[in-house]
Amino acid sequence: MAVALAATSACETSRPPQAVAEPAAVAPETGLNLAYDKYTLDNGLEVILHQDASDPIVAVSILYHVGSSREKPGRTGFAHFFEHMLFQSSENVPKGHFFSRINDLGGTFNGGTWTDGTIYYETVPKDALEKVLWMEADRMGFFINTVTRAALENEKLVVKNEKRQRYDNQPYGHTSYVINKALYPESHPYNWLTIGSLADLQAATLDDVQEFYDTYYGTNNATLVIAGDFSKQEVKAWVDKYFGEIKDKEKVEPMPAQQPQLSSTKKVYHEDAYAKLPELSLVWPTVQMLQDDAYALDILGDLLADGKRAPLYRLLVEREKLAPSARAYNSSQELAGTFNIKVRAFDGKDLDQVYASVQAALDSFATTGFTEEDLTRIKNKQETSFYNGLTSVFGKAYQLAYYNEFAGSPDKLMEAVEKSRQVSRADVMRVFEKYVRNKPHIIASFVPKGQLNLAVEGSQQAAIEEEDISSAVTETFDEEAEAKEIQRTPSSFDRSQEPGLGQAPTLSAPQIWDTQLENGLKVYSIRYEELPLVQISLRMMGGGYLEDPNKVGVANLLTDLMMEGTATKTPEELEDAIGQLGASISMVADKESIT
Repeated sequence: MAVALAATSACETSRPPQAVAEPAAVAPETGLNLAYDKYTLDNGLEVILHQDASDPIVAVSILYHVGSSREKPGRTGFAHFFEHMLFQSSENVPKGHFFSRINDLGGTFNGGTWTDGTIYYETVPKDALEKVLWMEADRMGFFINTVTRAALENEKLVVKNEKRQRYDNQPYGHTSYVINKALYPESHPYNWLTIGSLADLQAATLDDVQEFYDTYYGTNNATLVIAGDFSKQEVKAWVDKYFGEIKDKEKVEPMPAQQPQLSSTKKVYHEDAYAKLPELSLVWPTVQMLQDDAYALDILGDLLADGKRAPLYRLLVEREKLAPSARAYNSSQELAGTFNIKVRAFDGKDLDQVYASVQAALDSFATTGFTEEDLTRIKNKQETSFYNGLTSVFGKAYQLAYYNEFAGSPDKLMEAVEKSRQVSRADVMRVFEKYVRNKPHIIASFVPKGQLNLAVEGSQQAAIEEEDISSAVTETFDEEAEAKEIQRTPSSFDRSQEPGLGQAPTLSAPQIWDTQLENGLKVYSIRYEELPLVQISLRMMGGGYLEDPNKVGVANLLTDLMMEGTATKTPEELEDAIGQLGASISMVADKESIT
């Protein structure tokens, strides 16, 4: 017996009184239309509202235009540190309250910091929206007075532990550090990692924290997005109540692009105590985000590495058998960009041989290029990936906030899709020749401890700071006494009164269409009209429980083989046929079925 489950979806179009008419981020060819209201409070906070009533949930996202690139040399790590601190407490939200309240509501929350920005977000049932806005506003405007010496020193320990877990004790954990130091000069804002220097963080004072907060955590340096099932009239009143009286700060001037220049290729290596396999990273300087060349470079990366016909796959994986896979991708950020090739080789493989094969693959690409069908396949896959990023209300909130803050308008979201569509074969070959082929780059070898012979010949040892993070706070603090000294910021209403929940949300179950074919196949379908995507799942009863005990693993082997061509299509032809649809197909076997 077999059961097929199919779900289809396609999206339709769905400030106060002085706000302009509703704009919308539109993709004309697909009909995708993210209708939104955008308005600006008197204090400069830009607010974007996107209604999506498909589920009784709502996402709140606040993006501050400050990341590690805004830090001063000698005071690195502050942007990431603030992400940690803002989850602790504020004047009217007690310590630990943010975590407990969101968890009790069944919601999800998190934050993230990168070179150019910091984002905080929550997804909760719709009846908890006012409560979330109350908490977010409190840490935006009523946070800094709660940063005591005890809070500062205790959070330093948390960040130190994160450094140990994510960088020092991780295989290949120092990759970004090695590459950044080799590529960017000391004065460049991308020279240091987002987590910063622990020596800098340890030296931080309350005055340093106050300065950073006063400079960058202003209403006029942020975008607030609310996406989901809500009443616009009600939400605008809440936004005005909780955020409207927060004072703005001095304008943060935009930073100019600072693309690094390499006069010659640099070779560096790091002997990694935790790595088991040699890894080669190649990095070329390119262009910052939103430039036309960045879209062509994005496509170039996939053409070089994605698929069985890609030159990196053909040479490194199939012909030379140096590695199980290879990656190539462009990474364009606000101030600069890089094009990257990364190969984690098989055990014992010499990275000189890997590097030679990469160069041979690039030469092959320069000579033979690619077909129009290859270009279409990559474009379709990238567009599907873009839509997949909008399947949740949080995904929509994040994308609207990101493009508003870094591109000036949520409309740039759809403009990015259009620019990717317009990339031609000539554009791809032009950026390949301009930025990659025979151009100076960083060659970084990461080899297991005791296997320096695998590093690319002529490489210089990278200077890694294995920072001592074992020291604990030596001073003791009276946290209760410090808490009593916290001064309250005046407000037009009592912000210590936590809002209650709204009317309990109700879930409208989707209508399920079903039928049974003459051959016994059962078919179920649910229709959604949010995104131009279709998802199909076919489940066959079978799996591990039906295997011969002496031949365990046959079901899993079958699913792998079914992706390696058919009676009428070679593996390449099957991959092309799937790719031309912009689709991805995965097969998995469990104990009872194959899906």
